[in-house]
Amino acid sequence: MTKRASDVSAVSASPPRRRSKYTLAPLVLIAANVVLFALFFVWPAVIGLIYSFTNYTGVGVFQWVGLDNYHNLFGDSTFYDALTRTLLYTVLFVPLNFVVSLLAANLVVSKHAKGGSVARVIFFIPWLLSPIVVGVLWRWMFGENFGLVNYVIEKFGGDAVPWQSNADLSLLVVVMAAAWAWTGFTMLLFIAAIKNVPVSYYEAASLDGAGPWRQFFSITLPSIAPTSFIVILLNTINSMKEYPVFVALNNGGPGTSNNLLVQYIYETGFKRGQIGYASAASFVLMLILMAVAIIQLIVNRRVENR
Repeated sequence: MTKRASDVSAVSASPPRRRSKYTLAPLVLIAANVVLFALFFVWPAVIGLIYSFTNYTGVGVFQWVGLDNYHNLFGDSTFYDALTRTLLYTVLFVPLNFVVSLLAANLVVSKHAKGGSVARVIFFIPWLLSPIVVGVLWRWMFGENFGLVNYVIEKFGGDAVPWQSNADLSLLVVVMAAAWAWTGFTMLLFIAAIKNVPVSYYEAASLDGAGPWRQFFSITLPSIAPTSFIVILLNTINSMKEYPVFVALNNGGPGTSNNLLVQYIYETGFKRGQIGYASAASFVLMLILMAVAIIQLIVNRRVENR
């Protein structure tokens, strides 16, 4: 009887040990992420915010200057030029990448298309390349004196196009290069969303006489609206932080005409040694990105609640 009692007590005591084990493991994993987040995001952000109110140059001591950096920043025409070029790049890149990726995804998942798996791999390869490699590849294609595109144009009797010395054309080349590089990733998001649309919707639409375009605009687009929102949000944020493709392709040229905000921050902080001033510009960029994200979240929530 004594043995049975001890067995019963052991059995009754085991559940609490299991509960404590399964409670401790998530806490350890969460704690590791919290420490990494605090170490690599919160701490640098706090340091940057402090620097934005100082005249820190990267070495030595610094003095507190209050809001002088922000006041000077909003009176700096170079900052507004970089901001304008960043917004223009975003306005061009986001719709182009969205349309190209969505068309590619529809072609790949179409039951009439052949070689969908091969096409999916081909579209995805550019996304695996480093942005620096992407920039170098497109520079070889659109170089004014040595580029493949101008070589072909001249072979057919045309004049070389100033892809690098014309600021608008130079920006357009970067937009195409970035859209090409990002199409693979965005296409995969759209493929997953399109495959989740119930087939019965299309079958019912076909019985009602709806053609492919009517099905696309009336069924596919509304059904993948949440994914479209994520794509637009990610592309907007990434495009406003674009840096390596510009540097590798034309270094923001010709001259400084295509310098984006991130290039402006880098050159101000690390080339001119104005860390405090560059930190103020960084926080302005962060506030712009937060505003974009909040606006898109509000719009998406209103659309979902209709």
